[in-house]
Formats: sequence, structure tokens, C-alpha cells
Amino acid sequence: MTTPVGDTSRVDTPVVGVLALQGDVREHLIALAAADAVARPVRRPEELAEVDGLVIPGGESTTISKLATLFGLMEPLRARVRDGMPVYGSCAGMIMLADKILDPRSGQETVGGIDMIVRRNAFGRQNESFEAAVDVRGVEGAPVEGVFIRAPWVESVGAEVDVLAEHEGHVVAVRQGNALATSFHPELTGDHRIHALFVEMARGNPEAGS
Repeated sequence: MTTPVGDTSRVDTPVVGVLALQGDVREHLIALAAADAVARPVRRPEELAEVDGLVIPGGESTTISKLATLFGLMEPLRARVRDGMPVYGSCAGMIMLADKILDPRSGQETVGGIDMIVRRNAFGRQNESFEAAVDVRGVEGAPVEGVFIRAPWVESVGAEVDVLAEHEGHVVAVRQGNALATSFHPELTGDHRIHALFVEMARGNPEAGS
């Protein structure tokens, strides 16, 4: 069991969960704590009910989908996202937040929440992983260093989706309302600005990312 990370002394510090079924959970917990959130792993519906926002980490989207169903989390996740809970997905998490996957594996489901079509493994396989500087709208300062590992990209978005970043002509960061997604892994770089943006969303700050 991962020990919750974060400072609980501030009343206005949001509790942000990380879906802890598979993937780089620990790295997100550390990044969220550095961004001034109380970070908790989420494996059960009752734990999901206690958080102000949720991160769906990178990993293997098909495995995350199957485990979410097995653990009874898929429908509660969909309900909370539909009701407006702030949610952030990185890499596989972006796939999980897509309303449609261009090339889904058999039986693969998504939580949905962002009106976009996503292509899995679009930037190549594991041995084609790379890092690149990405200008992300709403994140001040220097470009974000994005780590792309078997990363998806966004093929198309609906009218209500804001495109926050592109790389080589492909959409790699989007937001729709309280849902945020990136193709890349900001949790692996030590740069916590994407997580800080999401923590502001979880805090209920309407100016976050504007």
C-alpha cells in the first residue's frame, strides 16, 4: 500500500488521487505532492469517492481498462467524470479519457470525457521513445520537457476541446472543461508545472490554465 503523500495542514489543499492499477503511479504521487496537493492512490470505488480530482497515469491502456472493470471502478469513474470531477490523463491516461480510440484492442474500453479521437502508439514503439520541448498553452515559463514513451496523439477534437500543445503537427495536449490530457509524461522530468495546473483545476480555480 502506498503511503499518502502531501501536506494536509492547509484547508484549501485538494485531495488528488492517482489511479493505482498499473503504470507510473509513484511518480505522479510525488509530482502532485510537489505541486501542493494531498496525493493518494485510488484502487477502490470508496477511495475514488474521497478525492477532489484524479490522475490516470501512463502505462498500458488495455491493462488499465481491464483492471478498472475488474476492480469495479469503470462505471464510478465514468460517473464522476461526467459529473465534472477534475481528471488528468498522461499517455495511457489520455487514451482512457478519449471518447473514441482509432485502433482499440479487443475489449478495450475508455472512461471518456474528452471529445477526441486518439491513435494508440502513434509516435512509435518503446525503442522509439524520445524527449522533446513542448510549448503548452497555460503553462508559464520555458517549454515543458515532454517524455514520449509509446505515446498516442490526438487525431481530431470536437468543438469544445481546447488544443494546448502540438508536436511536429500532432496534437499532444488538450483540455475540455475539467478534463486535461497529455500524450507525454511530465511526471518523469522533475518539472511539476503540468501537475500544478491540474492541482489548480482540482482546487476549483476557474483561471487555471487560462
